[in-house]
Amino acid sequence: MGYLKIKEILDVILSVFVIIITFPILILIVLLIKVESKGPALFVQERLGQYGKVFRIYKFRTMCINAEKGGVYEVNNDSRVTKVGKVLRRTSIDEFPQFINVLKGEMSIIGPRPPLTYHPWPLNEYTKVQKKRFRIKPGITGLAQINGRKGISWEQRIKYDVEYVEKMSFGLDVKILFITIIKAITMKDNVNIGKTSHIKKNI
Repeated sequence: MGYLKIKEILDVILSVFVIIITFPILILIVLLIKVESKGPALFVQERLGQYGKVFRIYKFRTMCINAEKGGVYEVNNDSRVTKVGKVLRRTSIDEFPQFINVLKGEMSIIGPRPPLTYHPWPLNEYTKVQKKRFRIKPGITGLAQINGRKGISWEQRIKYDVEYVEKMSFGLDVKILFITIIKAITMKDNVNIGKTSHIKKNI
């Protein structure tokens, strides 16, 4: 059995475990979101998945409705982010609904983060090397997320994604998961600090 198959089995087991253990907290979060602002508790958005296939990713809603009309990025003290949303983003708890995406077979726990269908650029504008990141399922967290996350350029993020695809292993996944948990606890590298360049560099 290859590691990809083992990885899929571990994804399901760990996702079920996380959802069961955190279920009461997740219900409380849903109620807090609904009480503070109008709209659904979940934010659903189209992203590029494995092989560039479009799927719908789930997140807890952290902004007011139609917030994306004001731009893609969150900045410090962004007025579009709700009070509950600020806490969810700081702790990365807003990403928890993606364990549902994992159970649906659309995502993995560890892998390249799924980009928007149009940002940083459309699928056909990725270079041949950059497209390697789409060979596997996207992840809730990944190598780029433990090496700067939103504080590094898209070009650098994609380099880390390609590196992960080429070096993927159980040991690397354990390392990424452990560092991700530490970063979530310390609330590090989880706020967009500004716009990222759209100019592709050769990698």
